[in-house]
Amino acid sequence: MTGADMALPAQDERTLPAAVLRDVDTRPLDEVLTELQAVVEAHGHVVVVCSPATPAPVLRRLHTLRSLLESDRIALFRPDLPPLAVAVLARQLRQLASCDIGPGVLASAGRLLTHYLHAGAVLGSVTRLDRVPVDLKQHAKSWLPGSQFAVLAHPQPQLVRLGPDARLDGPEFGTWMLVARGQLPSDWVTTTLAPAWRVQGLHEVPPPAESPAWWGTGKLVEFCTFLPDLSVLYQLVTSVRRGTCHWCGIDVIGDRCVFCSATPPAPEARPALTRRT
Repeated sequence: MTGADMALPAQDERTLPAAVLRDVDTRPLDEVLTELQAVVEAHGHVVVVCSPATPAPVLRRLHTLRSLLESDRIALFRPDLPPLAVAVLARQLRQLASCDIGPGVLASAGRLLTHYLHAGAVLGSVTRLDRVPVDLKQHAKSWLPGSQFAVLAHPQPQLVRLGPDARLDGPEFGTWMLVARGQLPSDWVTTTLAPAWRVQGLHEVPPPAESPAWWGTGKLVEFCTFLPDLSVLYQLVTSVRRGTCHWCGIDVIGDRCVFCSATPPAPEARPALTRRT
């Protein structure tokens, strides 16, 4: 992780602690390089998880560090999710890291597990929201005093103005919910949305520092539902067919190695058969 605020408390006693690379873009390069190299040597492989709202200087420094180490054992994973959902996903990977799963499968499991997250927020304004489609009528309503909006960013974008009939499409399976309150005084997520989605457990955490940049406002209450049970996560990941990266030889799931970025080679064209006369 690139910030301590993204390292959520352990979900269970088996959840491994997160390695936090603090102030990646402001500390001396050789200092951060030494720290990252020590983490790689201690664990063999490293998956750096960051959100789309991570500042550009941090991302450039991460790519520089990976290049300087000349290592295919460092994966940069930046899922297209709001910051709280990214933190949830990183914790799920920390849970799975305690199991007998190889680093390539573990790193590529992040893409699989995103399909089981529902992430959104209640916002006091959508005037600066550019991650979810907002029409002109909703923009106009955003200027009205006291307006609040419920937004679902993943898996399918959805935006409704809060009112007695406000609804968001939720998961069709049992989940827990994590809530991060920003500067918006609203209980709609905990009193209305959570019961409507029949969440089986609810916890609150401080909002990630990158949330206001992602949502376009600090007046928000961010939420994310997820599968908390390690046995369920393990079954999901291990039930997917594995392959071997043709470049670095590591086991992966999916069509792209997250460590070396190699994709399966195109099948060789077979010569056309000709019929003898």
